[in-house]
Amino acid sequence: MNFTRKLARDESPPDTDAVPSMENQIPLDSIQKGRWERSWPTIACGAGLFSDGYLNGVIGSVNTMLGIIYPVAYKESPARSNVSAIAFAGTVVGQLFFGWMSDRVSRKWALMTSTCILILFAALGAGSYGYHGSTYGLFAALTAFRFLLGIGIGGEYPAGSVACAESTGELKRGHRNRWFIMFTNVQIDFGFVISAVVPMIVVLITTENHLRAAWRICLGLGVIPPLSLFYLRLKLKEPEEFNRETMKNVKTPYWLVIKYYWFRLIVVSIIWFIYDFSAYSFSIFSSSWLLIILGDTAPLWKIFGWNTVINLFYIPGAVIGSVVSDKIGPRKALAYGVIAQGIVGFIMSGCYPLLNTPAHVGGFVVVYGIFLSLGELGPGDNIGLVASKTSATAIRGQYYGIAAAMGKIGAFVGTYVFPIIIDNAPGGATSNRGGQDPFFVSSALCIFSGFLAIFFLPHIGQDTITEEDLKFRAYLESRGWDTRQMGIKEYQLNNDSTVDTRMEKDGMGTHTTTV
Repeated sequence: MNFTRKLARDESPPDTDAVPSMENQIPLDSIQKGRWERSWPTIACGAGLFSDGYLNGVIGSVNTMLGIIYPVAYKESPARSNVSAIAFAGTVVGQLFFGWMSDRVSRKWALMTSTCILILFAALGAGSYGYHGSTYGLFAALTAFRFLLGIGIGGEYPAGSVACAESTGELKRGHRNRWFIMFTNVQIDFGFVISAVVPMIVVLITTENHLRAAWRICLGLGVIPPLSLFYLRLKLKEPEEFNRETMKNVKTPYWLVIKYYWFRLIVVSIIWFIYDFSAYSFSIFSSSWLLIILGDTAPLWKIFGWNTVINLFYIPGAVIGSVVSDKIGPRKALAYGVIAQGIVGFIMSGCYPLLNTPAHVGGFVVVYGIFLSLGELGPGDNIGLVASKTSATAIRGQYYGIAAAMGKIGAFVGTYVFPIIIDNAPGGATSNRGGQDPFFVSSALCIFSGFLAIFFLPHIGQDTITEEDLKFRAYLESRGWDTRQMGIKEYQLNNDSTVDTRMEKDGMGTHTTTV
């Protein structure tokens, strides 16, 4: 290799603030690949999050059905909260474990493992059965399978979303954020919509006399999404960015990582916690609110139908937000969207006494839908994008996994806190305050997270992943850590090269580099 200058072994490391030059690293979008070859890894990696939306969304309707089937045993037992919330606990475990696995082992095999878990425990959950027909045994089995299913769902975040973000680096500039969002958050939202449509159709087919079959069918259909992606994921290769920057062949300098990323990770985690606290709780309890508004005499399919209309509002917010994210950047899109959501939430709280009647259920659905749609345009679309692009590739899975786990802890907390807020409101759960108070709490948190995003998140551009990798390398070298150990063997740096000098094997050829 011919370089103008090489860094001697006894020279001082580069300045801490120096960012290595990008000119000698081949741009990922310049690698010779066809359009489908560039696109399908993004689809295969991200689309599995549909399972998260469906399997977490459908449990709200399943909860409603179980409450009707077992009006005393279910409603007055811990199972009512456990069945809804326990998957979030499993998801936290999965996010942390698969975050580590995706960095230290492989993005692909972390993804394949989580896919297999999803298929297995979605099926077992649908077949839950208590010993000798025990009702409480049934609840215990369903709770256990939901926890294990949650571990698989958790794997989709650090393995799938991170690999999806890295794969978008090979797509056209100016469109990368929207494609990441289309195959991550839009998939989750689409899963929520289908999770509302399916119970309505199943109940219409089976009638309310066969709800014992209906809830099992609704859960069992959750096997289809991960199964449909199995072959595509089996054919996946590791993202180019991962091959270049991985630390799987060397001991990760965790203390340096913490010193470099601790504050940013805390900000991202708090915003994600607040978003999931509201989003998942509202999704799970929306059918219960409609039951209160429409009354006990309303047909169950009608309640699920209105719930479908509510969930449809997720889609326009998410799709529009994907374009906005490319236009103004994820940080501003997140902040503006979540602040607008908070404002609408306060308006809805004030108008709730007018909306909380069967005659005005359409108005409730529309205003509530706008509230949810703005949440998707803001944090729903962009928090995963922020988490995946504000850290270096070498530790991205673990960074993303921790932030996403904080989000799911927020969802876990929300599913327990929301019933407490509703039940302890002045006048009780069926009063106006029982409906208003969750919106007051959520809206205040929305405004707070908007200010966090504006003042504490960094700018995220189209090439942020590559830039962040180079900044991180420069930081490590400034602390005396040898970055030539990074990457798979094919991509590891020549012993005599610097952080800005890439091997000719990367396709750069002979050129001049300035250090």
